[in-house]
Amino acid sequence: MQTDVGRTTLSKPQDAQNHRTRGLPGFLPGAPGPDRSLQLSPPNPANQVWQPGLVPPGGLPPGLEYLSQLDLIIIHQQVELLGMILGTETSNKYEIKNSLGQRLYFAVEESICFNRTFCSTLRACTLKVTDNAGREVMTVNRPLRCNSCWCPCSLQELEIQAPPGTIVGYVAQKWDPFLPKFTIQNANKEDILKIVGPCATCGCFGDVDFEVKTINEKLTIGKISKYWSGFVNDVFTNADNFGIHVPADLDVTVKAAMIGACFLFDFMFFEHSLAGL
Repeated sequence: MQTDVGRTTLSKPQDAQNHRTRGLPGFLPGAPGPDRSLQLSPPNPANQVWQPGLVPPGGLPPGLEYLSQLDLIIIHQQVELLGMILGTETSNKYEIKNSLGQRLYFAVEESICFNRTFCSTLRACTLKVTDNAGREVMTVNRPLRCNSCWCPCSLQELEIQAPPGTIVGYVAQKWDPFLPKFTIQNANKEDILKIVGPCATCGCFGDVDFEVKTINEKLTIGKISKYWSGFVNDVFTNADNFGIHVPADLDVTVKAAMIGACFLFDFMFFEHSLAGL
């Protein structure tokens, strides 16, 4: 199979096999991150590369079959020029891509202007995720919650539905006085994995890594990285880039929950342009 990305053609099966297995060493702390070229999106929508359609394997939520063999998922927030010029908060939009830069999904925030203006990064919202055919495959609901260690009874939480109307998981913030901690939960709100972030999420001109661990925190199986986009992008725009490194055979509903976790981290830690410094 040949995949056209710009002017590049992959035709050798061995190259594709090497690419699929490349992500596993990235699970370990200190391992090199992904190719920085993956953070860039084509400036011209006419040149956008789309992931070809797949036949859904049995038992998978419809639309999530694209995630079944991925060990790296790239999330790119689109630049909101209107908000940048006027200084107003607009609805967030995200492109979700595979490691080749092919677009899998497009996510759009639905929220009212009042919430975006007065509740800012704590606002309640719904993110609708559609595939390349325009079919809604996932819905992420975020209620209005606190974001402080002084309010442990009302911390952040996301609900993930795939397909819309069917709950497959949750992302729940856990109280900790020093580190940002979250759990990935199944539909019954049973903890599956834990996500532990750094003490400081400012980045300091570098990437910010949230490690994905087992419940006892003894084994790191992946990471969610917020890539540093450069001084100009981080100061003057809200456009953030994330990478999700996970085992390729991880359940697609857990991968969907990690996509929701990226949205939550963007709201909580990186929504303001100066937060990327």
